[in-house]
Amino acid sequence: MQKVYHKVESIAGNVINIRAQDIRYRELAQVTSRGKTSLAQVIRLKGEEVSLQVFAGTRGISTDAQVRFLGRSMQVSFSDDLLGRIFTGGTEPRDNGPALVDNLIEIGGPSVNPAKRIIPKNMVRTGIPMIDVFNSLVESQKLPIFAQAGEPYNPLLARIALQAEVDIIILGGMVGTMNKSQEF
Repeated sequence: MQKVYHKVESIAGNVINIRAQDIRYRELAQVTSRGKTSLAQVIRLKGEEVSLQVFAGTRGISTDAQVRFLGRSMQVSFSDDLLGRIFTGGTEPRDNGPALVDNLIEIGGPSVNPAKRIIPKNMVRTGIPMIDVFNSLVESQKLPIFAQAGEPYNPLLARIALQAEVDIIILGGMVGTMNKSQEF
């Protein structure tokens, strides 16, 4: 049963505070105010005081907003249906395709025990000498690309994606524009 509350105690930055009972840490909620619905997550519990981070920001949220707790933490579908798709940070399809609701797994589960991890062995050739020689990649490795504003990192990412000798490449971007995501 979903719990619904109709009073926001305070709003500070992207965090709203309400009074609620039987809520879990990291539980998701939908915050609806003035016809706009945003996803939020419990980030602090202190007795009946519940702090939620609103992912889309708190602009436009009033103190009489409806907060509906979903009884679960953030989940994403894990299947081959993800291939070729584009999603928002809230796991909603951005490509006008159907929502993926099968084989849902929690995001941010327990970390992997390094002693139990399989040691990567297979090198991934990117065709970029500075990466292949000095910072060789292996299968299943994450490659963070950090750059200052104005540096041409998108062409580098595109080149890695086009030249790498792998079956699947997953690109995840933060603080990118819609035009940049469409390029990929």
